[in-house]
Amino acid sequence: MSDVKPSGPLRSGWTTGACATAATAAAYEALLSGHFPDPVVVALPRGGTVAFDLARAELSDGCAVAGVIKDAGDDPDVTHGAEVVVTLTRGATGSGIAFRAGEGVGTVTLPGLPITVGEPAINPGPRTMITQAIRAIADRYDDDGDVIATISIPGGAALAAKTLNSRLGIVGGLSILGNTGIVVPYSCASWIHSIHRGIDVARESGLRHLAAATGRTSEDAVRRLYGLPETALIDMGDFAGGMLKYLRKHPVPMLTIAGGFAKLTKLAQGDLYLHSSKSRVDINRLADLLASLGADSRSVAAARAANSGTAVLEIAAEQSLPLADAIARQARDVAERVVERRTAIEVIVFDRSGNAIGRAPFHD
Repeated sequence: MSDVKPSGPLRSGWTTGACATAATAAAYEALLSGHFPDPVVVALPRGGTVAFDLARAELSDGCAVAGVIKDAGDDPDVTHGAEVVVTLTRGATGSGIAFRAGEGVGTVTLPGLPITVGEPAINPGPRTMITQAIRAIADRYDDDGDVIATISIPGGAALAAKTLNSRLGIVGGLSILGNTGIVVPYSCASWIHSIHRGIDVARESGLRHLAAATGRTSEDAVRRLYGLPETALIDMGDFAGGMLKYLRKHPVPMLTIAGGFAKLTKLAQGDLYLHSSKSRVDINRLADLLASLGADSRSVAAARAANSGTAVLEIAAEQSLPLADAIARQARDVAERVVERRTAIEVIVFDRSGNAIGRAPFHD
């Protein structure tokens, strides 16, 4: 994640799905009773309840509108502070609960997601939470529970531009997310989930060649190199293992892994989580590799005394030794073992200007 994780205990928050559930429950009760519960209490999928204050409550003939401000806790969530608004109206008898996308909520346009193409981007978890809330209130009021819930996030289209929604074929706004209702600050799970969904969409779209990058510079470079569509790009970040293990079960014909020298050196070492908090470049290992490429003893000694992988790379460049190529080959070997060679893999090392400085091509 790009934001620096603060030190000390972190405060959890609530998903857009939990906020939408609360707004729906408040609107439905107002539709039946003429009064909005404020705060409104909803049940969480894994037990317990949470109370939400309403940011808006509007009631007219046959229509109730309720809004909740999302609090993501200490997570750097783009939707923190956004208002989740639900407009609830009566549906046809026996129709159950129908979901609609309002302002700022996207629509699914590509296969591969757990929501049908053409449906609003309201994930199964939030749909279940909302459905259960509606049914509980319907039982209390002896109502049929046939309603149309239109979920909106004012300004959501602009916020969606900061997410990966466009790659997943979600257009027009944000997704309503959350299986537990709770946002865990700086959770790896949400990033890995987006990697998996990106692979799913690419596979369903029939793409044969995907590119996974550790950062924006390498992603832009590999996209230019191959002219890949956006849906072929996987924002791997530090989660090489989360991506490769998923590809082992859901393979694609070809994968290019692109990244900077330090990150890919960690992968070459066998590290599958590339963040600096969990893995370090092994300088002695790099020095040994430099020696195997023919470096003189003075250069090898200088490499062992280096304080970064980049410094070792500079020593290799002084002697025109292909250290980045060697790292790319080793990283490819690690990746191929993880996917059990069910996906053909190449690895390209890019410098900070987006120039390719090392490469391990696909095997013939």
